[in-house]
Amino acid sequence: MQNTEQNKYYVVRERAIPEVLQRVVEAKRMLDQGKAATVQEAVDATGISRSSFYKYKDDIFPFHDETKGKNITFIMQMNDEPGLLSNVLQAIAFFQGNILTIHQSIPINGVASLTLSVHILTGGDAEAMMGRIEQMEGIHYLKILGRE
Repeated sequence: MQNTEQNKYYVVRERAIPEVLQRVVEAKRMLDQGKAATVQEAVDATGISRSSFYKYKDDIFPFHDETKGKNITFIMQMNDEPGLLSNVLQAIAFFQGNILTIHQSIPINGVASLTLSVHILTGGDAEAMMGRIEQMEGIHYLKILGRE
């Protein structure tokens, strides 16, 4: 299985975002800030369905101008191939990222899970870094778990 779908990222004004996606962002914010204890509470408060929340929750997040100089934690699934992890780490360094933590699972059926926490230095480009990693041969999946 190869990553054949090319992910593209866009920055758009809030007024161009459909209301359901804006409500998904609000529900995620409520959960992150502890204003809702469960997904059900968050979707009830924002007026969306649970299915809408789960459908879009991994694809929309607010843009923060202060992303540079911040920490990002992400998870990925990748082939267990010599040199692939090295290529990922080189891409992180190229885009001014410093590794804070790294954990790789034992590969199962030739695929390993990797969790990384990266500090993006001022002048670094987190979006370009993630895009470069996603395009690498042997990367199956990449998801941002958190940012601060």
